[in-house]
Amino acid sequence: MENEQKPKPKPKLGFTIIKNDPTDGHKGFGIGSLSLENVSPVVIDVEEEIATIEIGAMHARSPLERGIRFLPDREESANGKLYWLVWVTIDYKEEGPYYAGVTACEMVIDRPIRRGYKNFIEHMNKLDKSMKGSIMVDHIDDTAKRVLAEFLEGHNKELWDRSPQELHEGLRIQTS
Repeated sequence: MENEQKPKPKPKLGFTIIKNDPTDGHKGFGIGSLSLENVSPVVIDVEEEIATIEIGAMHARSPLERGIRFLPDREESANGKLYWLVWVTIDYKEEGPYYAGVTACEMVIDRPIRRGYKNFIEHMNKLDKSMKGSIMVDHIDDTAKRVLAEFLEGHNKELWDRSPQELHEGLRIQTS
């Protein structure tokens, strides 16, 4: 039977970026989907001492990451430049929006040899922790802490002022 139609494959429920309420009007379809609406990736260039919002980094497609083959061994990009990918989540409380979750992941890029290092599992786990309101910035270097604190405060002073004390303390540079 040549005209016999094959059954259509069921649509796969993959990772989807959605806006607002994931269950709005769908009566159960999409329940459990993640909303990345309030998460922004911030990339810190430690050497240049600048921080920028890089939306493409949400899917490992920032201009910085394009053309780079990431390897699991940090030694293969030992001469590379250090960057921090910081997941910043904004949430709302009675007083207004604030930086609720801030987590940082290391990324090394050796542009001349088009190789880099990042731990993809760590990046996804830190994204998840940020979305759940964790502050995990103690492990980043003092330069990156200063750059990030200045960036977050400069981006929106009100959000910075309403943010948890844990964030302010975590980004405070230790002096000896």
